[in-house]
Amino acid sequence: MNNYVIRASAGNHSIRAFAAFTTDMVEKARKLHNTTPVASAALGRTLTASSIMGLMMKNKGDKLTAKINGNGPIGNIVVVSDSKGMVKGYVSNPDVDIPLKYEGKLDVGGAVGKDGSITIIKDLGLKKPYGGSYPLVNGEIAEDLTAYFAYSEQQPSAVALGVLVDTDYSIKAAGGFIIQLLPDASEESISILEKNLSNIPPISKLIDEGKKPEDILDIVLNNLDYEILDKYNVDFECDCNKERLEKALISVGKKDLMEILEEDKKAELMCHFCNKKYEFNEDDLKKLIEEI
Repeated sequence: MNNYVIRASAGNHSIRAFAAFTTDMVEKARKLHNTTPVASAALGRTLTASSIMGLMMKNKGDKLTAKINGNGPIGNIVVVSDSKGMVKGYVSNPDVDIPLKYEGKLDVGGAVGKDGSITIIKDLGLKKPYGGSYPLVNGEIAEDLTAYFAYSEQQPSAVALGVLVDTDYSIKAAGGFIIQLLPDASEESISILEKNLSNIPPISKLIDEGKKPEDILDIVLNNLDYEILDKYNVDFECDCNKERLEKALISVGKKDLMEILEEDKKAELMCHFCNKKYEFNEDDLKKLIEEI
């Protein structure tokens, strides 16, 4: 099954909902970064949420960056999404390995930590990107995003994210949903939604059982007269290129570039998001120095 997100409206258009299937997306990220199970889960949850949040943006060139740092052993989690829900991301320490929370339960919160914040930066093509930040609740990411939406964006939301890692470390199931109440949501609709959410099993369990995003919304939006509005194919896709890495080299300054040229005669840069390496030979470096 391809990765995809569906968008729906419910409760007489007073509730908006997104549900995602992202198993293959998260597996691609795991392979690129060779992540441990707990790092796969932390990165996978953030990739899923960021893909959905990217789809909430309106314009073609809009970008969203999610940064999570709880001062835990995983370090930073950084994910970038565009308005089509295409994502790229990485964790500072893909080799992080800590004990399970309990049998069969990865301790994502322990790896991420909670002594820090979640920051969402939106680049909407204006003079400056704008963003908001909120302290982490527990480092489990879904609850942290719920709090971020409530306090930084004044948007009551329910967020569920899950990644199930198989015994061979591959991704067995991944996905999630974000449900948001709009200002005109009735007390009755809110009550029904709360009841539905209180009874829902873990999202990774549902996906592992073969449930699709449509099936998940059937549970979450039961008795709320919902309609599916759109379906989006999403994926992990890095848009790095040599020109972009050239700008990074130029930014180190003429003096340092000349030192690299004299001492090493070449430079090698690697993209954080996809681990692709770019080689710059002696002629490349001379050309960049001339440009400066």
